[in-house]
Amino acid sequence: MTVLYEDNHIIAVNKTCNEIVQGDKTGDTPLSETVKEYIKAKYNKPGEVFLGVTHRLDRPTSGIVLFARTSKALIRLNEMFKSHELIQKTYWAIVQGSPKLPQACLENWLVRNEKQNKSFITKPEAKDAKLAILTYKTLCRGEHYSLLEIHLKTGRHHQIRCQLAAIGCPVKGDLKYGAKRSNPDGGICLHAREIAFEHPVSHAHITITAPTPDDNLWQSLTALIQS
Repeated sequence: MTVLYEDNHIIAVNKTCNEIVQGDKTGDTPLSETVKEYIKAKYNKPGEVFLGVTHRLDRPTSGIVLFARTSKALIRLNEMFKSHELIQKTYWAIVQGSPKLPQACLENWLVRNEKQNKSFITKPEAKDAKLAILTYKTLCRGEHYSLLEIHLKTGRHHQIRCQLAAIGCPVKGDLKYGAKRSNPDGGICLHAREIAFEHPVSHAHITITAPTPDDNLWQSLTALIQS
């Protein structure tokens, strides 16, 4: 676990693709418990440590996860996360091939299949259909993969994964949405790169950036951006 930012009210960490944010049926230790233990040890806190989960990332996704350390911060962050205008989240994704357009806005109606834990593009009039909107731009292109920057306008289940697959560019390693093969670490190449927001208590503007995973493909593509 890598801490990216912390103060008395919030803490942000860089999640790996093998960690879960909250406990689930696997019984694996969630990131929330790891962060609690970190706080307890660092600040010599007796008893139970308060930590509020403000949002989640899919298990195979890496990047920034923001937690609240006080109830005041949790209430305000929960309100802020309901509006995508108050918290700006930037994702990076390595996708197969490259989009036909170097940048675009994607709008689709999605429906979630609970049993398959998967979202599908559907018609607007379909039962339980929800509008999904994102924008992307191509940061660089390699021989077989491209690196995209994505901004969400809505927060739907598996939205990025589903919408990018629909334009023929599934996220690398994402077998569920059409990738050709899995990644060695079992994750997918989708990374919550940056988050920008007004601090829930101090009201200062905060921008937090998470380093990309330390593997050859991520490093080679990000090097192309900097060159």
